[in-house]
Amino acid sequence: MNSAQIANLALDQGKGVFRLAPTWVPRSFCIPGRRIKLHPDDYYALGAHRGGIDERWFSSTIPADNGPETLPDEGLSYIIFEDGAETRRVLLRDAVAELGAAVIGERLWQQYGAWPMYAKFFDNKGALPHHLHQMAADAERVGQVAKPEAYFFPSQLNNYGADFPYTFFGLTPGTTREQVIECLERWDQGDNKITNYSSAFRLQPGTGWDVPAGVLHAPGSLCTYEPQGASDVFAMFQSLVNDAPIAWDLLVKNVPAEHHRNLDYIVNMIDWDLNLDPDFAANRFMPPKPVRAMAEMEDSGMIDKWVAYRSPAFSARETTILPGRSVTLRDQGAYGLIVLQGHGTLGGWPIETPALIRFGQLTRDEYYVTEAAALAGVEVVNPSSTDPIVMLRHYGPGNPELAL
Repeated sequence: MNSAQIANLALDQGKGVFRLAPTWVPRSFCIPGRRIKLHPDDYYALGAHRGGIDERWFSSTIPADNGPETLPDEGLSYIIFEDGAETRRVLLRDAVAELGAAVIGERLWQQYGAWPMYAKFFDNKGALPHHLHQMAADAERVGQVAKPEAYFFPSQLNNYGADFPYTFFGLTPGTTREQVIECLERWDQGDNKITNYSSAFRLQPGTGWDVPAGVLHAPGSLCTYEPQGASDVFAMFQSLVNDAPIAWDLLVKNVPAEHHRNLDYIVNMIDWDLNLDPDFAANRFMPPKPVRAMAEMEDSGMIDKWVAYRSPAFSARETTILPGRSVTLRDQGAYGLIVLQGHGTLGGWPIETPALIRFGQLTRDEYYVTEAAALAGVEVVNPSSTDPIVMLRHYGPGNPELAL
């Protein structure tokens, strides 16, 4: 049975809703915060030399870029098709390529020919290095696309803040190119002190931030839900984090080879206007926004809030189905989802929130809703008398329901 056949059968089985398998990604420069429900024995399931697993990717059609030992399907989401007692898999990427608009909708298919976003949890014990994701022109030079992103800090995954629940964003107004170049020149001297030219903000569970491509940021230690553009490009600008040196290779990972020591080129990857914005917090902070009036939503059995809404490249909602209620979710575009809390049914699928997941184990907490199913409506039933169902839903660019 080829990938197109499996994709079609899975589409029929779920009536337009795909069940997805968990996708785990390690990072060699990170120490896991251990809040993404992976079994304690499995955080180094790919080998200690690969680094700890600190990310789970959702609705992903792009591979992780983790160096020469990256597995061929690392970072890619699999659709699960249950054929009697046999379980078959097909990559979401291949299903989109085979079925096109039937999965992502005609608008996105005509404009992108692919699913142009994904989301993830990233979960680190300490802060990450001050880094950026390349803007479109810089990404294109290495065969990639830009990666704008957004952060939301789910309360369900943040019972503690770990080592540094603050994030450095941007550069302090008045910072010059020469000062950043001097930091890069000090790379092999320990801490290059680039965060001396930035400001840190305390992270608040239940809120988020918008992080366009080209903006320097050093994510803090809250477990973070991160919708983003379909890319894994980055450039680390900080040479020492948590007393661990960062290799120069991680600064120039997505820089053309002829510019690996060209500091002018590297500093030009920074979007200076956005980084030096004196109103950065006012323009980039994202408290949740109710989709409709709260009383109206509560009467209907649900609470729906935008949690990522500043970027044209994607959007996301936190959707809560109240105890004992049934709600039909109708949307104007395809989306992926991850369930954070509760149990019940989603269309014809059972949904449940695992407390612990073994590496390689299948779950029933992640799904992808095709545009046709989203338009027709997907019924969610919460049979509990006490526990809400809480899910995060991530959408592609140009969401017709979101007025930017």
